[in-house]
Amino acid sequence: MGVIDTDCVEGIGVVTLNDPARRNAITVDLADELADALTHLEGIPSVRAVVVTGAGSAFCAGADRGALIHADEQVLRRIYEAFLLVRNFRLPTVAAVNGPAVGAGFNLALACDVRIAAESAVFDARFIQIPIHPGGGHTWMLNEVVGPQAAAAVTLFGAAVDGARAKELGLAWSCVPDSDLLPASFDFCRTITRAPRALAVQVKSTLRSSAQFRDHAQAMEHELREQLTSVRRPEFREQFKVGR
Repeated sequence: MGVIDTDCVEGIGVVTLNDPARRNAITVDLADELADALTHLEGIPSVRAVVVTGAGSAFCAGADRGALIHADEQVLRRIYEAFLLVRNFRLPTVAAVNGPAVGAGFNLALACDVRIAAESAVFDARFIQIPIHPGGGHTWMLNEVVGPQAAAAVTLFGAAVDGARAKELGLAWSCVPDSDLLPASFDFCRTITRAPRALAVQVKSTLRSSAQFRDHAQAMEHELREQLTSVRRPEFREQFKVGR
């Protein structure tokens, strides 16, 4: 029996880590299934965005320690590839963080474009306490999202962050009651489900490329090309007719 469930709800793909007995801990098998699930959802033309969440009381308790203690470079790289796949996924992604997101589970949430936290969510790096050096690109992703001081507090000093504090730090877009987490995550995706899929893919690509632009002028040149492509699409022209 697999440990990843997939579903599609009105244009929103849903990936659920479903190993609650182990608090959805990441193993090589789970990482491989996650890759397969994302590939499957990307192949469904109606899917515009993907929500990643966990079954039970935890989003993801991190890497399975039994596997981690015997891990070699090849095993770690296979797990890391799952984070890169989520990070580089063409469609927009939302982490619906229910309960603790620890270590590698924190990485999985960081790899998504947006995080929506339940009130029970806890973002906990935990690396320094185990003790083990952070992995999976954790320091880079966290620093990018919250800046150097908060990244140091969480990763170096071991500060855990609850859902409400995560929203204050910009680590989460919003914090909602646990019972509202999935409905709120789906509602958050509604606008993008009505947009052309190609446009969603291209806007995400531009956002991810923006750090490479030298200056405002280079960003404008890039966006000029993409915007011209957009205005030539039939979806835009039809919307313009409706707007008139």
